[in-house]
Amino acid sequence: MRVISFFTRTVIIMTVSLMFAFPYNAFCQKPELDEDGIPLNCTSIMVGRLATTDGTVITSHSCDGRYRTWLNIVPHKKHKEGSKRKIFWGTIFTESIYDSTRVKMKGEIPQVAETFSFLNVAYPCLNEKQLAIGETTTMGKDTLHNDKGLFVIEELGQIVLERCTTARQAIKLMGTLIKEYGYGDYGECLTIADKKEVWQFEVFGEGLDKIGGVWAAQRVPDDHVGISANIPRIGILKLDNPDFYMASENVFDVAKKLKLWDGVEPFKFWKAYGAKKPFGIRDYFVLNAVAPSLGLKYDVEELPFSVKPDKLVSVRDVFALYRTTFENSKYDMTKNLRVKVKKKNDKGVEVEDTILSPIANPWMSIDLRNLINTLKPETIERQRTVAITGCSYSQVIQVSDKYPDEIGGISWFSFDNPAQSPRIPIFSGTLSLPQSFEFSMQSRYRYDAAGWWFREANRLSTVRWSEGRKLIESAVADFENKAFDEVPFIQKRALELYKSGEKGKEFEKYREYLTDYTKTFSYSTMYKWRELSNIFWQMYGRGF
Repeated sequence: MRVISFFTRTVIIMTVSLMFAFPYNAFCQKPELDEDGIPLNCTSIMVGRLATTDGTVITSHSCDGRYRTWLNIVPHKKHKEGSKRKIFWGTIFTESIYDSTRVKMKGEIPQVAETFSFLNVAYPCLNEKQLAIGETTTMGKDTLHNDKGLFVIEELGQIVLERCTTARQAIKLMGTLIKEYGYGDYGECLTIADKKEVWQFEVFGEGLDKIGGVWAAQRVPDDHVGISANIPRIGILKLDNPDFYMASENVFDVAKKLKLWDGVEPFKFWKAYGAKKPFGIRDYFVLNAVAPSLGLKYDVEELPFSVKPDKLVSVRDVFALYRTTFENSKYDMTKNLRVKVKKKNDKGVEVEDTILSPIANPWMSIDLRNLINTLKPETIERQRTVAITGCSYSQVIQVSDKYPDEIGGISWFSFDNPAQSPRIPIFSGTLSLPQSFEFSMQSRYRYDAAGWWFREANRLSTVRWSEGRKLIESAVADFENKAFDEVPFIQKRALELYKSGEKGKEFEKYREYLTDYTKTFSYSTMYKWRELSNIFWQMYGRGF
């Protein structure tokens, strides 16, 4: 086979990446919108402990858009009395753990005596006490946004992971910080879980003339599944039931002041502060998938905030929901992409047949969709699927009281498209990650960034998806099976080390053991996807 030069190879990779990349202005925090004015960034699925097969609580997040893909473990720290905690903007656009070129220090708040270690992704997600956070951008009305507030959403998430152990504690702390220092971001949702429960927290600015914020939080019932997919979903606030509802004290007054609510009709948080309706295709598809017996309809004004699933949901079921592209449903974008082929029948006679085009895939570029629809209008009806190639990373997080905190929490992390990449178990007590995780894949092709090991194979597989998916999906399944065979043993062994250790250095052996497993698993997936890249280059590099 003819050898492709490094330069040519790099140009092709960058071209393929840009073909399928999610459109985003990396220097702007305002989210990209779809045709209906809905932000395109992120999906978060939540499952209460009585709705899961193993009693764990689940939250999750697909970070969709060109956000940073570097991640690290921020260690547990002690701080001097009177010290300050700096607040930054722009970290989600940096290229590495060492990059501060796009970062701005916005201000300071008093530091606390001790902060917990946590998994630091673009939107920080899991601390050593099993507090877990997912995120989706909900945008909101421009008249609410005031960037003079101190906090953007990723900084709020990071602070509560540093300081809190429960979801309720986190919500109350964010409310206090917003009231005192102001919220300066667009509309956001955090899905916050602890070992007992999971909450949906939605927040907006307080208006152009006010440095503050307005927010509401609703708990997902323990036997329910919930979802946030870029649209506010909290409706009527039953604040006389604090076990399930919380809100800022100004939640009604701001809506009246800004004429977002007339004060007469029943107040709904999503209607006052959010979008045209409180759900989209992803919300509908996921809720309908877990509770088909409800017969949910897409053409209604409002879906339930959460649903009781027809059967208990496993973490692997949530993995599958993140892989969904609505295939084989009426929302399948490839359903009309059929082509005529000639093949021989059982008698050896050449006949004509119609098959799905080998290059058809749910992640075709805007240019290719436009070309096809120009040649034959309405061939592809665009849908916002859960899995997209514009995903920076995703994670499904389990927290549980079955083990000590550092052992019980797991972030099942993946780079790039969640339908094409394997999930790597990162424990709440993990001490460090592979060095290649410290570099982002978003600014340029760089082989030292772990994300590119996955992105290269994933993009190449879509050149001829009918063949590529067989290799990709098989490898994803193999690593998923491997993890679920091994992780129970790993947790059991870590528990033995935990019980046998003493305070001090020896006590950390169980965390070192978990760290070693995460790193070994990470390297295995990276080298497998590198092998897949080489196979795809051999299959497609010379053309058809």
